[in-house]
Amino acid sequence: MEFTKSLIKGKLIKRYKRFFADVKLNKEVVTAHCPNTGSMQGLLDVGNEVYLLPNNDPKRKLKFGLEIIKSRKNLVGVNTHMANKITHHALKNNLIKELKDSETIKPEVFFNKETRFDFLLEKKKEKYFVEVKNVTLFRDRKTAEFPDAITSRGSKHLLTLIDAIKKGYKTYLLFLVQIENMEYFKIAKDIDVEYYNNYLIAKKAGVNFLAYRCNISSKKIYIEKKIKIIND
Repeated sequence: MEFTKSLIKGKLIKRYKRFFADVKLNKEVVTAHCPNTGSMQGLLDVGNEVYLLPNNDPKRKLKFGLEIIKSRKNLVGVNTHMANKITHHALKNNLIKELKDSETIKPEVFFNKETRFDFLLEKKKEKYFVEVKNVTLFRDRKTAEFPDAITSRGSKHLLTLIDAIKKGYKTYLLFLVQIENMEYFKIAKDIDVEYYNNYLIAKKAGVNFLAYRCNISSKKIYIEKKIKIIND
């Protein structure tokens, strides 16, 4: 998944009101749109290297979007809207071995009136729902974690994936790790124990869990490697 324009490097000053980040570009300070409503725990230290995507849309007040933060020597993709684009690219190019050779790939498909999943795949007359979770939290050098804050919506998705199994679908939840150098993934049960418990219930019910790490640069982001899930 290539960026539409070259990213511009700067230094983070602060992120505030969830959607705004002040960034120093050379001698100028600009306000960038922050396309991530999560806590972004561990990423927001003053002076962190960041990469902004410029835009020339006259309808948009902010002329930059925050795409990447460098934290503790690792590049981290923080734009949650990119997660499905990265996954779609991976599905089309068979970068996720468990979901290779899908005959059809449909994004944003409703399962019921309340819930839509990120993808519906069809292969050999079987249907697969795939839900994607963007991962930006790491608290040690090699292990990515999710979630970075309590997520009732995430728990709801887990339980709805179980419902989909009962109606004949195969189901997958992909933890998309937009963090360089990670080798492992785990659920952050100290942050959201309810999500962890629902993860265990969903796993027992037959939901398939995958964690894949991205290759990240200022030019493109793409899925490069499956990593091990280490929760019980």
